[in-house]
Amino acid sequence: MLMAVILTDTGIIKETIIKFNEDITQEQINTLNFLFNNKLKGKPLSLIEQPLEKYIFSEMKDSLNMIKPVMQQLDRVIHEETKLYLEGTTRAFELPEFKSMEVAKNFINLIDTKEIMIDILNTGFAKDINVYIGDESENEKLKDFSIITFKHRYQDKDLGTIGIIGPKRMDYSKVISVMKYISKKLNDN
Repeated sequence: MLMAVILTDTGIIKETIIKFNEDITQEQINTLNFLFNNKLKGKPLSLIEQPLEKYIFSEMKDSLNMIKPVMQQLDRVIHEETKLYLEGTTRAFELPEFKSMEVAKNFINLIDTKEIMIDILNTGFAKDINVYIGDESENEKLKDFSIITFKHRYQDKDLGTIGIIGPKRMDYSKVISVMKYISKKLNDN
């Protein structure tokens, strides 16, 4: 059962009990409450004197026409395949840090897990170059590494992120200079 209370701005109060043939959930009640409070509140009775069902369906159809393109775009973005390209990973094992079996294993697990790599590349908030050193990252697998990234943008469109993962002792000024050079060359073309 559900109790509905109707209150008009002229002070008329009506209440009624509605019985349902099956159980309704709290979510369904919240939806009904939202629908009636947001779609009927403040509307003159002359507007909703037409059959209430027709009025509500009309309002819902308008909302659906607005929501449908949003849902389609969200679905497209969620299911869009993110491309990830890895280069130079074998050269990392020539570095002294990678002689440790644990560090080498963490590195392999890191580059082998596409979701983690994509998350790393998408975390940058700086407009230029982002630098993360070891424990600055929330991901335990990154504690032995430094990451330098930049998002390549053209006319306010995100074209992708370029990142370098290496040991914490990397030559930051050199890597950042290379990243700036790459960014400049990409923007010149």
